[in-house]
Amino acid sequence: MIKHIVMWRLKEVAHGNDRRTNANLIKEKLTALKGRIPGMTTIEVGVDFSRTDSSCDVVLYTEFFDRKALEAYQVNPEHEALKPFIGLVSAERRIVDYEVLS
Repeated sequence: MIKHIVMWRLKEVAHGNDRRTNANLIKEKLTALKGRIPGMTTIEVGVDFSRTDSSCDVVLYTEFFDRKALEAYQVNPEHEALKPFIGLVSAERRIVDYEVLS
């Protein structure tokens, strides 16, 4: 199993929206992928409430059957369609991909 975690810090204002609005839009758009991506077994999206200096605004937690499924997700048209919006509203992004062996 592969776990794919992404965290974003968002711009204060982008695309005509404040940070909180864009965080909720990202959550809505990513959550809509549930059940639509082959090989993705889990998807969770969270919006931070702590607002500390070290916090990110949005976190994506996903699980995939294997590396091939993760690679396919990266180029999936539904995922690709989200990248321009997320890229526009993001100030920073961090990613961790790791494999869990049985």
